[in-house]
Amino acid sequence: MATTKKAASAKSKAKTKGAKAKSEAVQASQLKLLRNDKYLAEYSEAIEGRHQFALQKISELTQKGKTTLSDFADGYLYFGLHRAPDGGWVLREWAPNATKIYVVGDFNKWQEKTKYAMKRIRNTGNWEVKLPADALRHGDLYKLSVHWDGGQGERIPAWVTRVVQDEQTKIFSAQVWDPATPYSWKVKHFRPDTNPLLIYECHIGMAQDAERVGTYREFKDNVLPRIVKDGYNCIQIMAIQEHPYYGSFGYHVSSFFAASSRFGTPDELKELIDAAHQQGLAVIMDIVHSHAVKNEMEGLGNFCGDPNQYFYPGDRHEHPAWDSLCFDYGKNEVLHFLLSNCKFWLEEYHFDGFRFDGVTSMLYYSHGLGEAFMSYADYYNGGQDDNAICYLTLANELIHKVNPSAITIAEEVSGMPGLAAPFRDGGYGFDYRMAMNIPDYWIKTIKELRDEDWKPSSLFWEVKNRRADEKTISYCESHDQALVGDKTLIFRLVDADMYWHFKKGDQNYAADRGIALHKMIRLLTASTINGGYLNFMGNEFGHPEWRDFPREGNGWSHKYARRQWNLVDNPELCYHYLGDFDQAMIKTLKKEKAIQKTPVTEIWHNDGDQILAFGRGDLLFFFNFSPFRSYDGYGFMVPEGAYDYLLNTDDTRFGGNGLNDDSMRHFTNWDAQLARDGKGWLQLYLPARSACVLRRVKN
Repeated sequence: MATTKKAASAKSKAKTKGAKAKSEAVQASQLKLLRNDKYLAEYSEAIEGRHQFALQKISELTQKGKTTLSDFADGYLYFGLHRAPDGGWVLREWAPNATKIYVVGDFNKWQEKTKYAMKRIRNTGNWEVKLPADALRHGDLYKLSVHWDGGQGERIPAWVTRVVQDEQTKIFSAQVWDPATPYSWKVKHFRPDTNPLLIYECHIGMAQDAERVGTYREFKDNVLPRIVKDGYNCIQIMAIQEHPYYGSFGYHVSSFFAASSRFGTPDELKELIDAAHQQGLAVIMDIVHSHAVKNEMEGLGNFCGDPNQYFYPGDRHEHPAWDSLCFDYGKNEVLHFLLSNCKFWLEEYHFDGFRFDGVTSMLYYSHGLGEAFMSYADYYNGGQDDNAICYLTLANELIHKVNPSAITIAEEVSGMPGLAAPFRDGGYGFDYRMAMNIPDYWIKTIKELRDEDWKPSSLFWEVKNRRADEKTISYCESHDQALVGDKTLIFRLVDADMYWHFKKGDQNYAADRGIALHKMIRLLTASTINGGYLNFMGNEFGHPEWRDFPREGNGWSHKYARRQWNLVDNPELCYHYLGDFDQAMIKTLKKEKAIQKTPVTEIWHNDGDQILAFGRGDLLFFFNFSPFRSYDGYGFMVPEGAYDYLLNTDDTRFGGNGLNDDSMRHFTNWDAQLARDGKGWLQLYLPARSACVLRRVKN
């Protein structure tokens, strides 16, 4: 008994000593993420564990450093259809459950022929066929006829880079893309301007007035010049990866390596990106790795008789809210597919980065559905998919290795700490995260509060509510708010009066109110960024109608799947007020160098008066949210000196009343007490429901 007690005591001491050593080791390594936020200390083991898991996975995929993560992501150079060194063709696919595979297409009258039979490569799950140069021609359509135990089906290759749809039958097929003259890039290397990052989010198909699907070239010729003129320095393009259903907005992807052919050819997309780079615009794309379309004939849903080849088995196979399939991030073959996909778009199309869609859905077993995320414990309670977290970390490491100046943005709503912190600091490596709280807050405020109940202190807190060590992309409204069944900010503010009272001279109270608040909301959101600002195409000028893609319910109409640029171009309508203001606002933000890095310093707020004032460097921002009260000589304690107006929402150029003389230079009034701190009183006239920006005059 004594020996047993002694052994138990020794074991207990050893366990205590081990736990202490483990704790000390965690403290010794102390990732910067933990140092920056003391409240994460309780979860240091989980944070360290995720970091180590990613390091171990990198070591595994790179054979303990014998190769690189970038080498591992070269799958698109091996799989798919390629020209062979001898001038012929080679086609490879990963299809572990297949028993036979034939290439069928125009060239063999869609019949299974021995010449086009693929062979399994040794004891792997990979298949290959080598064909002579004359076996395939540029433009030929083809598919794989895949056999498995108990079944057979025609499939589009998973690694295909070109897919087209027959206009009559609506059937999708792979297409040989081998133009005689490959695209020659005019801009070989491009470095994005991120000081600050000003994103114009867009959709190629709906970027024209006509009631049809727009093209890459139309966008290049007609829309790109507008974006440049407006002052944005980045476009974020939605729906690039091929998707069978246009109305999915590009989020039900079938062919991950194929640029959607409904907008044009691969070369035409390259022309668009090249033209953007020539004009100083970065180009990032929405990349969808959070799920995939369920379609079997077009997608990966049952590629070779195994529905779980790319996707989780069991209860995690299907997304309960999106009617789609969930990738199995624990499989190295799936990591190979997805990481290669990231590198492909960077290398082949010269994209400057990605906005990762649906990150919240990836992070949690619950996909974030029904979760409140009220405390840090909700991020480390075992309900997180460590495989997905590892994948996202590896994706960011890879992207920044392939292109060190690449931009990665996470669409994530739960607030997971470290998402936009560097991997070396214990984060997941995104450059930015979407500030998804802001558009939700603006809509909630407009819907639930009377104008006189808006509290500037609450508004100010919400637009700055973010982790200090993570950069965010601020935006006033999401593209989802423009869909049928919801409303954009301007539609919430003005509603049906937009149709009858948006002609200059015919405005009513609702129109004037909407125009005024639309400008103020945008200015407050954009002026408080700590990373970047985003606007969805058309929202800058208050596009009046929702978006509704062609579907059975609307008779397959394109009426609402377009942007009516004629509205903002018409000087007789009020839309140009908002468009002109947005352009002036972007120009103003650029007046303060790297404004996103400049501290936001509150000068004053008074919820009773509905007044807010703050500074960023030499720029001062003043807001009067009161719908009825104007203030004459309202005083603010600011750095002593002279100030000039840069921007005024009440300017008649922007649909305001023009109650101020913006050409007047304002000087601070001397005050003995304030002078000791280098400050004085700046007294301003603040019209009701208006905002202005002043800049300190340098000696």
